[in-house]
Amino acid sequence: MSVATARLLCARSCAALVRRGFASPRGAQSEGPAQEGPVFQYVGQRTRPKDRVFVWGFSYSGALGVPSFVVPDSGRKTPKKYQLTPYRLETFERISSAACGYGFTLLASRTQDLSKVWGMGLNTDSQLGFQRSQHDRNTSYDYVLEPSPVALPLERPQETRVVQVSCGRAHALVLTDSEGVFSLGNNAYGQCGRAVVPGEIYGSSHRVHRLQGFHCRVVQVACGQDHSLFLTEDGQVYACGWGADGQTGLGHHDVAPWPVRLGGALAGVQVRQVTSYGDCSLAVSQEGALYGWGNSEYMQLSAVTEATQINTPQRLRLEGVGPVQQAACGGTQVAVLNDKGEVFVWGYGILGKGPNLSESRTPEMIPPTLFGRSEFNPTLAVTQVRCGLNHFAAVTDRGELFVWGKNVRGCLGIGKRDDQYFPWRVTVPGRVVDVSCGVDHMVALVKSLL
Repeated sequence: MSVATARLLCARSCAALVRRGFASPRGAQSEGPAQEGPVFQYVGQRTRPKDRVFVWGFSYSGALGVPSFVVPDSGRKTPKKYQLTPYRLETFERISSAACGYGFTLLASRTQDLSKVWGMGLNTDSQLGFQRSQHDRNTSYDYVLEPSPVALPLERPQETRVVQVSCGRAHALVLTDSEGVFSLGNNAYGQCGRAVVPGEIYGSSHRVHRLQGFHCRVVQVACGQDHSLFLTEDGQVYACGWGADGQTGLGHHDVAPWPVRLGGALAGVQVRQVTSYGDCSLAVSQEGALYGWGNSEYMQLSAVTEATQINTPQRLRLEGVGPVQQAACGGTQVAVLNDKGEVFVWGYGILGKGPNLSESRTPEMIPPTLFGRSEFNPTLAVTQVRCGLNHFAAVTDRGELFVWGKNVRGCLGIGKRDDQYFPWRVTVPGRVVDVSCGVDHMVALVKSLL
């Protein structure tokens, strides 16, 4: 090969690289997009994290809010029954509260817009409100595949803010800052806080009920399977709904169709948190004491009873736990968080200390090292604990999410469908702010720079 030929080939190669945007000849000026090189954009110090919503788990109910998972579009060839890792919902950036029900999801924002709550998933009992069908305006969809606005009968729709949402088996609660609590869905046991109507048809219902009877403002709501709990700003607890296992805590096993204030060991106690998801209920006092009532078939309340249920609140004296900051209970298991950021578990199921521990009557501490505490991170602490029906979740002060338990239909988000016997970190691109656990899906609210 001659020198002239070699120079010609080199010039052609350089010209090709310039056209593809990989290089520029020295001193040359860019003449158009074809000659521009790749652009790298970095996150600056003043960049604000964005609010993101991530979902994962079972998709066929529509609870993940991604229609193409259920009905493939041009970009997806086959349905996707399980989403095994966190998937970002593109359209939501200002969600402040999320709740996972039994096959459905509610998202809420503190926005001034008229639409403040969105629902997706099962709607057979109008737990997502009336979602008008395109084919018949008098019929509501039984399945909602993408986030759809839930209409609330607000008197001041632009001024009122939605503070929190909570979901049960087939009912939901929406808490506002100035217009009280609204309930939707199945009311067969009075869980919506209104009179039970024999033979009432809940499908395609327009009924959204505003609850009454609280002596002061409600600041937190919690849905059990078929009952509801309410916490007022002065620390009092109200309950309504199904009481067959004593889960309403009202001293009987009957249906309570409207909210009634709890007594028993809670009389005179200021409560900071209430929680439920199955048929067991818990409350945490301002002093860090734990109270429980309802189902104890799986030893959830074994600290105070050998019976399978109690119908009035009792204080659960937990040896070696210390002041409780937060509690969570699922279908068969309980988790509490103490003032040192340590997690304790008991009950029945996969508790998080390996396959050899499937039941416990007393609190078992999960080693903090499993959440990342080490000699390099000696102060790391867990700040939140959550329970689904059969699994747990914990969020650390660094915004890291850990999960463990029964991996029903991929609800753990760890990239596989195997059960998880120890806490495992979920890979989420950002800082986890809050998380909600359901039966077979989860939702995480994340602060992300990307």
